[in-house]
Amino acid sequence: MATQTQSRTKTQTPAKRQAATRKAAATRQRNQRSATAKKAAATRRRTTTTTQRSAAGKKAAATRTSNQTTSSARNTQAAAKTTVRSAARTAEAGAQAGVFTLEYAGKQAERAVLIPVGATLVARDNVVEAVKPYTKRNTAERELSKLQHQVRVDITKFERRGNTARNRVERQVKRTRTRVERELRQRRTQATRVVKRNRREAERQVKAVRRDVGQTVTSAVS
Repeated sequence: MATQTQSRTKTQTPAKRQAATRKAAATRQRNQRSATAKKAAATRRRTTTTTQRSAAGKKAAATRTSNQTTSSARNTQAAAKTTVRSAARTAEAGAQAGVFTLEYAGKQAERAVLIPVGATLVARDNVVEAVKPYTKRNTAERELSKLQHQVRVDITKFERRGNTARNRVERQVKRTRTRVERELRQRRTQATRVVKRNRREAERQVKAVRRDVGQTVTSAVS
């Protein structure tokens, strides 16, 4: 009886061992599959987090680029407006300088006219004062004739000098007017060119900035 029991025990032991081995292998496989699934899930979470962070970083970079672009465009427009105002002030200063020069030339011309008139009056007064001391007719007539001749000579000289001075002043006024008009035209032309050049430069910069912003936003979104 004891011999039969030992025989059954020996017969069943390998089968149980094989079942236990298969069970242990199945448990290891389940554990491996669970670990693999957990590892894959963690990898997917890390990938998703990295993608979200990358998208957020691109969006923030695009926002910063857009803000910088807007600020640059505003600065460019402000610089263009400042240049226009400076050109206008320059043209106005040139016009005021031209007016001052013309006024000065007019005063000089008036002075050139007054000088001969004053000289004539002084000569007349001298004649009147010179006649008073002479009481004899002949002496007074000779002296008067002499003084009249001298007055005519002086008047002719003063007239000639006055005419020369007037011609010189007229030429100077014409030259001054021509120079002022030429400078005003040149400054107006220069100011117009500066304004146009700055406007074109500002428009070109704004277009470039908009294009860069569009490309940045497109790349950030994609």
